[in-house]
Amino acid sequence: MSLLASIKFNEAGLVPAITQDAESGRVLMMAWMNEEAVLQTLDTGFAHYYSRSRKSQWKKGESSGHIQEVVEMFLDCDGDTILLIINQTGPACHTNRPSCFFQQRVNDTWVSFEKPQE
Repeated sequence: MSLLASIKFNEAGLVPAITQDAESGRVLMMAWMNEEAVLQTLDTGFAHYYSRSRKSQWKKGESSGHIQEVVEMFLDCDGDTILLIINQTGPACHTNRPSCFFQQRVNDTWVSFEKPQE
């Protein structure tokens, strides 16, 4: 079975993609990929995604320079989530934090434990 045929895209033609830093193991972000984004990622070796709000493809870091070089790519047991192990250049989050997961639950609230990079 081909790589694409193994992926179970949702009804909108998308699959969630989790990125994890190759060096630290930290989860950096989650974004959506469509078939074209998967093919562009495989072809270039850099993470490409699909923006639901803009309804368009984007290469991570295209405007910011904060690119994601793909080291390894995994498909989960159900075939409905992709894991990208990447080398991150600069912060991964659009808020200029290393990871999009910077808010931690403390009792009944979310507390930011990282400040944006300057």
